[in-house]
Amino acid sequence: MTTGVRLIRNDQLTQRVEYAYAAAVEVPLRSIWVAGACPLDLDGETVAVGDYAGQTHQVMNNLITALEGAGASLTDVVKTTVYVASGKQADLVTAWEVYREYMGAHDVPSTLLGVTVLGYADQLVEVEAVAVITGAGRSGS
Repeated sequence: MTTGVRLIRNDQLTQRVEYAYAAAVEVPLRSIWVAGACPLDLDGETVAVGDYAGQTHQVMNNLITALEGAGASLTDVVKTTVYVASGKQADLVTAWEVYREYMGAHDVPSTLLGVTVLGYADQLVEVEAVAVITGAGRSGS
């Protein structure tokens, strides 16, 4: 399936980053704003307590599920924000590496932030996303 998302790089900026600097889409399109995906299981419990990588896997699986519910996939994402509850850069890198496994070659513009605390008990990671779907026949619920 083709996506309407075109990732934009600029040779006037460093190429040593793992994301595009911008993304563009052609119209017509449908925009999807995904609330921050959290490391919660179906019972609403935080999984992988104390484990940045484990929580990021759950977050990304939950993000995929939320996108699918709207008729979209990770390749329709045009922007993400990755929140990591830590002041240690190594913890941010751990979460980022798992995030990148899921995003693969679709390296959309993204912001990685270390924050003091997230909303759920024992939560270490959250990812919010914006996606677009072109008029190529997808429909959401």
